[in-house]
Amino acid sequence: MRYLTMERTPELQSPVAVLAFTGWNDAANAASNAARFVVRRLGARRFASMEAEPFYAFTETRPSVRLDSSGERQLTWPGNEFYYARTAGDSPDYVIGIGAEPNLRWRTFSEEFMELFDTLDVSMVVSLGALIGEASHRRPIGVTGSAANPELAAKLDLQRSRYEGPTGIVGILHYALQEASRPSASLWATVPHYITGEQCPPATLAVLQRLERLLGTSFDLGELETASERFRDQLDTTIAGDPQMRSYLERLESALAEVEEEEAASDPLPEATDLVGDIEEFLRGNSEND
Repeated sequence: MRYLTMERTPELQSPVAVLAFTGWNDAANAASNAARFVVRRLGARRFASMEAEPFYAFTETRPSVRLDSSGERQLTWPGNEFYYARTAGDSPDYVIGIGAEPNLRWRTFSEEFMELFDTLDVSMVVSLGALIGEASHRRPIGVTGSAANPELAAKLDLQRSRYEGPTGIVGILHYALQEASRPSASLWATVPHYITGEQCPPATLAVLQRLERLLGTSFDLGELETASERFRDQLDTTIAGDPQMRSYLERLESALAEVEEEEAASDPLPEATDLVGDIEEFLRGNSEND
């Protein structure tokens, strides 16, 4: 590995790799916050990092400056860090990768990851993502799970990926994993488009709940459940004072319910892009009739 520095090589038993990238793949930081939660909950230790200079245009993905507890300025460069955790019983060991989506040299970047997976004998890779969509915070956050391999998709109760169009580094990595015949899956949460902050605890919670079911494990999500309830209550209070937003949410939720009814009666299930299109068409029709 040319650009990935390993501080130590942990001894792990067929670990599962969980990846999250900030940027295009990470609306409201829901995915990266989910990965950080796993790191904290498992007490994972950092063992490797990726060199930043070859992969980032710093005018696009900028370094950040923060003040530490003593008031001194600390500079943090974008990059990727890797953590490991050993678990007891039937739970898998983990490798958790968290970082910024690169701007440059995506092929080389993905090759570094593939070499790391080979070195650690990773048994499966699960990427976490979050995208802005037509959704309501007052309803359960939707999480779509997919896998390119049809046998794995059937075994784990996931959809086989049928997406076509522009992709991010997550798509590039999954293509490389498919070519290498290494099992992989992808989980994507839908973040309501009117949530513009840097956090959405309900989406982070939804991703982790789906990850728990996928891996047959538990991350003790009580803390996140409480944070999600508080977040929804605060958002409800804010929206209560905005008649236009209240009206929009009522129409949106009506559209979601109608599409879900049609979805339940149809076979096969519609693609996510079709679902969003149906909702937007419903909302436009209602606006014209107002």
